[in-house]
Amino acid sequence: MSVIPSPNTLAAPFTGTGLSGGLTLLLATGAGLSVASLYYSQPMLGVLGADIGASDQAVGLVPTLTQLGYAAGILFTAPLGDRHDRRTLILVKVVLLVLALLAAAVSPTVAPLLAASLAMGVAATLAQDIVPAAATLAPEARRGGVVGTVMTGLLLGILLSRVVSGFTAEHLGWRALFLSAAIASAALGLALWRFLPHFRPTTQLAYGALLGSLRGLWRQHGSVRQAALAQASLAVGFSAVWSTLALWLHGAPFHLGSAAAGAFGLAGAVGALAAPVFGRLADRRGAQRTSLLAAGLAAISFALMAPIPWLPQAWQLAWLAVAIVGFDLGFQGALVSHQTIIYAADPAARSRLNALLFVAMFTGMGVGAALGSTLYAHAGWMGVTALATGSGLAGWAIRWRAARA
Repeated sequence: MSVIPSPNTLAAPFTGTGLSGGLTLLLATGAGLSVASLYYSQPMLGVLGADIGASDQAVGLVPTLTQLGYAAGILFTAPLGDRHDRRTLILVKVVLLVLALLAAAVSPTVAPLLAASLAMGVAATLAQDIVPAAATLAPEARRGGVVGTVMTGLLLGILLSRVVSGFTAEHLGWRALFLSAAIASAALGLALWRFLPHFRPTTQLAYGALLGSLRGLWRQHGSVRQAALAQASLAVGFSAVWSTLALWLHGAPFHLGSAAAGAFGLAGAVGALAAPVFGRLADRRGAQRTSLLAAGLAAISFALMAPIPWLPQAWQLAWLAVAIVGFDLGFQGALVSHQTIIYAADPAARSRLNALLFVAMFTGMGVGAALGSTLYAHAGWMGVTALATGSGLAGWAIRWRAARA
């Protein structure tokens, strides 16, 4: 049994044979609130840059460094969940996240903001400690559904963070957004300290050997490689679109503010709500099938954005919303399916396998944010759309080859 009962639990101890609805909701909320800090900056880049006197290129490094910090944090800290009590690891990262958010709120220029953004990305990896914790607590027959529920919280955090940050930045200022996020994260930490049980480590490997084992796990499990590479490919397009959408909507012909740009997160949230559906389908039909279906949906939806500039202006925003629903649904459905695949590969190495998947995914997001900003500056929205469509097709091709094999 991988869970140690603690005095800081709900009424009953949590084991792999049962998981209360209250704890599932807390884990989903924790995953969403922590990962939201990666995306607060995206809808308010225009407002933020003007306030601190930074160029579009400089301020574009804020989401890039946050994503790369997240990837680095997963690589170097998430594997510790197999070696140490996940509860302790989660609580330490909550404290670090609060400090990073406060540092961002008081940053006078772009340089300290970039440093805070990098630290924020590293600390936000507590979401990737929460997800394998939920998989450990869940019974095997319901693991896909439970992971899907927690991932819904995580993905809603990604998408609704844009709505909240856009509205807050326009009406209260971007500093108020980071301050509010720090307060909410502190409250989350108190709830997790009170209700999250302890977890027994599954390995005694030293830290260096633990990181070294990642290479062996990568080489050993072909299904993990396929899942990571496919999700990374989809992430390039996902991040490229979301990292440039606010800039596109801020300019001609739309001239929309940060609140309107952030509101498109509501369209993406529709897709996030379907994540548990893919988890249940993966339990019944197999994650290989659902991952192929989801990757195809993402690729098609990316391609649907190509004709937007030639549509009547009255139709453009509605068409964009439909495409956003589609590619968010596909991206998130693929992620839940891929997590189901990797968690089945080696139950004793779930934190490390989760690290491999998310390092790949957030490296893809960092690359997508950087390439998206560059292409937008030189080729406009069509350049971003071409990148997203190509990356979506690459993700689908990886899944198609895996299905044939």
